[in-house]
Amino acid sequence: MKKIKVLFYSLLLGGSLWGQNNTTLQADIVVYGGTSAAVVAAVKAAQLGQSVLVISPDQHLGGMSASGLGYTDAGKTQLIGGLSKMFYKKVYDYYQTENAWKWQKRSSFNAKGQGTPAIDEKSKTMWVFEPHVAEHIFDQWIADHKIKVYKNEWLDRNKKIDKKGTTIEAFYTLSGKKIEGKVFIDATYEGDLMAAAGISYHVGREANAVYFEKFNGVQKKLYQHDHNFKNFKINPYWVPGDTSSGLLPKISPDPVSKNGTGDHKMEAYCYRLCLTTVKENQIPIEKPEGYDPKDYEILGRLYQAGWKKTFKKFDAIPNFKTDVNNHGPFSHDNIGMNYDYPEASYERRKAIAKEHENYQKGLLYFTATDPRVPKKIRTAMLKWGYPKDEFLDNGGFPHQLYIREARRMVGAYVMTGNVVRGETQAENAIGMGSYNLDSHNVQRYVTKEGWIENEGDVGIEPPKPYKIAMGTVLPKANECSNLVVPVCVSSSHIAYGSIRMEPIFMILAESSAQIAALAIQNKSSVQEVPYATLQKALLEAGQVMEEPKK
Repeated sequence: MKKIKVLFYSLLLGGSLWGQNNTTLQADIVVYGGTSAAVVAAVKAAQLGQSVLVISPDQHLGGMSASGLGYTDAGKTQLIGGLSKMFYKKVYDYYQTENAWKWQKRSSFNAKGQGTPAIDEKSKTMWVFEPHVAEHIFDQWIADHKIKVYKNEWLDRNKKIDKKGTTIEAFYTLSGKKIEGKVFIDATYEGDLMAAAGISYHVGREANAVYFEKFNGVQKKLYQHDHNFKNFKINPYWVPGDTSSGLLPKISPDPVSKNGTGDHKMEAYCYRLCLTTVKENQIPIEKPEGYDPKDYEILGRLYQAGWKKTFKKFDAIPNFKTDVNNHGPFSHDNIGMNYDYPEASYERRKAIAKEHENYQKGLLYFTATDPRVPKKIRTAMLKWGYPKDEFLDNGGFPHQLYIREARRMVGAYVMTGNVVRGETQAENAIGMGSYNLDSHNVQRYVTKEGWIENEGDVGIEPPKPYKIAMGTVLPKANECSNLVVPVCVSSSHIAYGSIRMEPIFMILAESSAQIAALAIQNKSSVQEVPYATLQKALLEAGQVMEEPKK
């Protein structure tokens, strides 16, 4: 029965019935994942002379950086060093060629980056880019270092990993491969290998009391962005004022706990859509399967109430394309539809991703066609379409759902909001952070006054850059001695809101690979790697460990 179940999951995820095998693969450092962090960790390991394997569940490398998030959440770019900075230099180099500007003249591209110039001539870096460009760079990086990547290889979560004491010896994939290594790096957004290895982790929001924080847990009426209904009194019932008529879709019927209370709910996910206004390069916005305009009743009422910020987060990237992000009370974030994702089966995760895809496709279709949407906005939306030259095997739609947060390790050191907000300082830095404490909304509910409201949105700027501790990527020593985790790091929910940015993941991935190589060299656990040795190696590699002096 178990073999049948494994075959089913393999087929479900695009595997082949004939892909079952008993192959054993070995390397000094095994990287599990296909994210930007996975690529950087592998490249660094190869540069350090280690044999390395990338076991990727994904068919496309680069994670969110290659799946629509082209408007980089950079923070202070002077703090981004090493291979992370090198990626953005490679983006800059790519767009220096005329061939890169197929649909737009370079001279006409005057977009800004997020807190930084889109194209920084001083540092020769570029912080906005098309998805296919990022994937090309990651693929080329892997090829240049002759790194072996096994794609569409999924950790068999129903088969116990081989672990001797605190040492992982091997894990198994759904196709039947046995993966052996000296040190393992879990570079996935979900932390599946970490969980399978028996590492402590947390899902959801801790209460403020757990780490003596201020902005963790439930955060009603914080109103730090425009992602709320503060200025709009929208009735939550089909018949306004009539509770017996039922709640509109996308509203939780559950009462909301008091501020600071912990829960197991997730901040919202979405796809970062890449759209274009170039008609020759367009796939039209069409009605998705299962479309029901009633699912967008809240948005219809918002438009009727005067909401006008539909295109606020259509951030420009090259060639008349955009990175579309959530903005407003009812937008691309599919609030409340992802709570079970972190621990869910592969089948269930795929269903969640599909529901998000249909929701966002329906959102665009509703905005372009529904008579409740002002004609001016409908006309503007009809100018956009999915790009023919992106996500070629997926109809112009991104491959990767934006898993803003899933599992978070409880490791050797827990980063908290107090560190990010400068109230305390982490030691033994392996990188720097500077981005806002940023959580997207977690739930949509009915207030005591009887109106719709969102909860969970936080956006607090740190007073200054902060250090990210070595222990943030390391499990507790008594749980595992040869695993490093640069994505699902040891952090509270709200601190993770600042850390969870693609440049930081790449920074932590490089540091993780350096830790892994030193542990192999010293024949020690990853926790026993001397920080002084690690720090020296990272500084020599161009990593930034403290805020540069002005």
